[in-house]
Amino acid sequence: MSRGPVDQNFLFTLAELYRLLRVYADKEASRFGITRAQWAVLAKVERSEGMKQSELAELLEVQPITLTRMIDRLCDNDWLERRNDASDRRVKRLYLKKAGRTLLGRMSGLRSEITANALDGINPTDAHRLLTQLETIKENVRNAIQTSGAEQARKEQRYG
Repeated sequence: MSRGPVDQNFLFTLAELYRLLRVYADKEASRFGITRAQWAVLAKVERSEGMKQSELAELLEVQPITLTRMIDRLCDNDWLERRNDASDRRVKRLYLKKAGRTLLGRMSGLRSEITANALDGINPTDAHRLLTQLETIKENVRNAIQTSGAEQARKEQRYG
C-alpha cells in the first residue's frame, strides 16, 4: 500500500535525523573531551558494571576490535578499567573508575539538553505521542526482520 510522499521521505528523513543527532551529540560531548561513542560506552558500563567486553560490543552493535580501541582510550584517560574474570582468564570485565563516574556526573544534563533542543517547538503531549509512535515503528521493523528471517529459512528448507 503506497503512502505517497511518506514512502518517498520516511527512510531518508529518519536517516538524516539520526546523522544530525550523532553530529550534534559528538559536538556537545567534545566539550567534555569525549566522543559520543565513548560516552555511550561509559553510560552502558555504568548501567551494567562488570559486563564482558564481548557483551558490550554486541549491545552497542560494534565490532569487538573497534570497541577494544575505544576501551583502550577510555582506560588511558583513567575513566574505565578492565578486570580479569574470576573464572575465565581470557575474559575481561569492565568497570568505571572514579574519574569516569565524575565525568558522567558532569555530563548528566547533556542528554536532556540535546533532547530539549531537538524537540523545541513540539508540545510535551506530541513529543510523548512521537516517542510512542517511534517505539511502534521499531517493533514493526523488529517483527519484519524476524518474519523475513523465518521466511528465508523456510525457502532454504524447501529449495535448499
